[in-house]
Amino acid sequence: MFVLFLLLVSLQNQATDAEKKISWTLTRDSNFNFRAAHWADLYRILHNSLPSDIVLWGHFFLSFGVSNDKASVFVKCRVLESGNTVDIVGDLLIAADGCLSNIRKAFLPDFMLRYSGYCAWRGVLDFSSDEHDASIRDLKKAYPDLGKCLYFDLSSGSHSVFYELLHNRMNWIWYVNQPEPEVKGNSVTMKVSSDMIRRMHEEAEKVWSPELARIMKETREPFLNVIYDADPLKQLFWDNVVLIGDAAHPTTPHGLRSTNMSILDAAVLGKCLQKWGLENLHSALEEYQSIRLPVVSKQVLHSRRLGRIKQGLNLADRQPFDPTTADPEECEELQQKNMPFFTDVPSTLRDGQLFSARVTE
Repeated sequence: MFVLFLLLVSLQNQATDAEKKISWTLTRDSNFNFRAAHWADLYRILHNSLPSDIVLWGHFFLSFGVSNDKASVFVKCRVLESGNTVDIVGDLLIAADGCLSNIRKAFLPDFMLRYSGYCAWRGVLDFSSDEHDASIRDLKKAYPDLGKCLYFDLSSGSHSVFYELLHNRMNWIWYVNQPEPEVKGNSVTMKVSSDMIRRMHEEAEKVWSPELARIMKETREPFLNVIYDADPLKQLFWDNVVLIGDAAHPTTPHGLRSTNMSILDAAVLGKCLQKWGLENLHSALEEYQSIRLPVVSKQVLHSRRLGRIKQGLNLADRQPFDPTTADPEECEELQQKNMPFFTDVPSTLRDGQLFSARVTE
């Protein structure tokens, strides 16, 4: 059996003094029970659970259309190997094409993403070889609960996240306030130069503990994500086209919910389709939307607020958060369990039945 998750039982928000290189706990949740997985592992287990012929590799999406009678939807694709164009006809188009969704754009051409005010350096250190033994040993000495704890480290106007993954890997993220960079293509991941990486390493040594800065420096091929979200949508489907995941609710990552939200979208949509059947497709999509839209809307806005707090950015109802002077009440705002619907399970998944349209997770 392939083990996918590493159980992180606790979460700790702590502050680091950039000059004195000392850290102290701001708030801790010892009953967090978070599952951490690497994207590649998650994709693998999802793909392996599907029928062998269900995924059409090498097909590039070009456009889509809905039939006049609204009974079917067709997608035009280019086959990368041959260059030929093919049409694929189906009953329902599920748009899971990410926060820059082209399918969403067809219905909402004026919809704009909101730049958060910061980007994120990211990396995964593979420490399975001996060359990283000393660095990992020092890191675990400085952060003794690694392997079972999700750490947030806050400095003035910045914060980082790091935790262990299965198979000797360390995942880290560092959020940096900066003007919005130019993003090319259909991706929020920027191409970084060796000079950008060098400057990031130099800055890390000024901001973070020596142990964490060393992990960042030893990580091969770190990359930079531009952090966006969007104001909640008013609807999630049009005719027989439905949005799920980041296409439905672009969100910042501070609630640790993006993947969770996508998985729940898919699970609830599946249950709704199972209940109503193809002959009542509109009712199934209405039910899906009524369950998920109120939940994801609140979660997107909460994640936005949490990110601005941790980055020391302005909010209308409070002064910028300063980890060096924050009182216990301010620190409690950092807790992940404050996320709306944090522990709730959708009714469709809890008991296998759908309740009224007003039911919440």
